[in-house]
Amino acid sequence: MDDRGGARNDEVVVVGSINVDLVLSVAHRPAPGETVGDARLERHPGGKGANQALAAARSGARSALIGRVGADAEGERRVGELAAGGVRTELIATSATAPTGLAVITVTEEGENAIVVAPGANGELGASELARAEDALGGARVLVVQLEIPLGTVRRAVEMAGAGTTVIVNAAPARPLPPELLAKVDLLVVNELEAGSLLGTSIGGRSDAMAAAAALVVLGPAGAVITLGPLGAVGHRRGSAAFHVPAPPTTVRDTTGAGDAFVGALAARLAAGEGLEDAVGFAVAVGAATVAHHGAEPHLPPTYSRR
Repeated sequence: MDDRGGARNDEVVVVGSINVDLVLSVAHRPAPGETVGDARLERHPGGKGANQALAAARSGARSALIGRVGADAEGERRVGELAAGGVRTELIATSATAPTGLAVITVTEEGENAIVVAPGANGELGASELARAEDALGGARVLVVQLEIPLGTVRRAVEMAGAGTTVIVNAAPARPLPPELLAKVDLLVVNELEAGSLLGTSIGGRSDAMAAAAALVVLGPAGAVITLGPLGAVGHRRGSAAFHVPAPPTTVRDTTGAGDAFVGALAARLAAGEGLEDAVGFAVAVGAATVAHHGAEPHLPPTYSRR
């Protein structure tokens, strides 16, 4: 593991979280005061930043991750897993005081999840890590950030993006975003709940989502994409018509990480020069392939061949 930040002209640079996921598969989620005693425990790689960087790499992009782990066995293991998956890890720093981030996830038989996150070292990701990665941030074709790290770090990373860099903000988990940040965003990616949180309304179905995507663009970003689970995704760029991409039929086993797989795949295709609608189509297919497996690790469609 190395805290130094050299440049490699990465196509996709992700600034974000690195977690270990403890997944509890249950027949149903416990009600308040209830104990469910027949859960099945699995450990999986996780963290939105890590998932997205890995999805970008698996989708054919040169991918780098700027993040922070603890000085513990879990952190060392996560960095090794990312490196083995083709992600550049030299920009990942090690905390001397905080453990590697941890997420505890319950997954029902229907594949729905509920997540509790202890951020650990992710909460320390800040200006020093970004300064070491200045060349990578300035030279990326696509920069991806999410909200499992401090908002000040998100804002600073966006400010450090190069003039020719496409900036993607995945506004997850949902939280208010300042207008001055949104104005610097090329593409805002959210799910229905996150879009509704930003707009102060509820969104149900494709028609609502297409109108919401246009409303999100009014808030400042040049474009917006809303993921709709089994209904696929909708997108809108300022000055263009909104579009809808349906999802392929899928057997849902676990929805954990599907949104991250979508974002990483989308970033890879945009970095390769594809148009937004085509890139969203590929990302929808990657998200669908991911929910067919347990755990947050991204999966590619069976028909995909690396270009």
